[in-house]
Amino acid sequence: MIHPTAIVHPKAVIGEGAEIGPFCVIGEHVKVGPRAMLLSHVVVNGHTTIGEETKIHPFCSIGAPSQDRKYLGETSYTTIGARTEIREYVSVHRATGEGETTSIGVTMSSTAQLAGHVTVEDYVTIGGQTGVHQFVRIGEHAMIGGISRIGQDVPPYVLVSGNPAKPFGLNRVGLQRAEFTPEVMAELKECYNLLYRSGNNISQAAEAMRAIVSNDKSRHLLAFIEAPSERGIAK
Repeated sequence: MIHPTAIVHPKAVIGEGAEIGPFCVIGEHVKVGPRAMLLSHVVVNGHTTIGEETKIHPFCSIGAPSQDRKYLGETSYTTIGARTEIREYVSVHRATGEGETTSIGVTMSSTAQLAGHVTVEDYVTIGGQTGVHQFVRIGEHAMIGGISRIGQDVPPYVLVSGNPAKPFGLNRVGLQRAEFTPEVMAELKECYNLLYRSGNNISQAAEAMRAIVSNDKSRHLLAFIEAPSERGIAK
């Protein structure tokens, strides 16, 4: 279903059941997945893929050239994951670097911003008016409170808030909603205590955690804090 006021390039690929609303503009290299909805006044260009059943609200710009000064017009990509919802006035730029991709599949509140080279894992929630520094990593199921400044990596499953952001325990509500078992929650709490409440540095915490981890979630937390980091782990 394509509204008569929409402008869709003849080479764009529009999936079955997708809806392109009034005054949308769809570029030549765009792929819109099945049953996706672009409500109105949405501009999508560049080599951009919109996942199935994604919903994009009015006045969004997806796939525009990178704002990075190092971007020189090389071919790069934008991918919006399936069943993502992008609300009004969001801008998502294509990546810097030949063949690189900006990939989105996360909940961000109004006016939250991600700088370049940021990695956000699955099921993260980022509160409104939060800014995330370049090269920061945010682990899965993390919760970031509103009006926060994220200058260092946020480990998986952790709640952080503030300027600069500090950890305030596990993201208990989010983990419960994700149906984490009590046993997994208890082990993650023990890992959190080793990381933040024992006086250990990161290496010492990781060594202590290796002796107790017994499930995939705890192993993911351990792997995250042991992985190379440009910015370091939030303290």
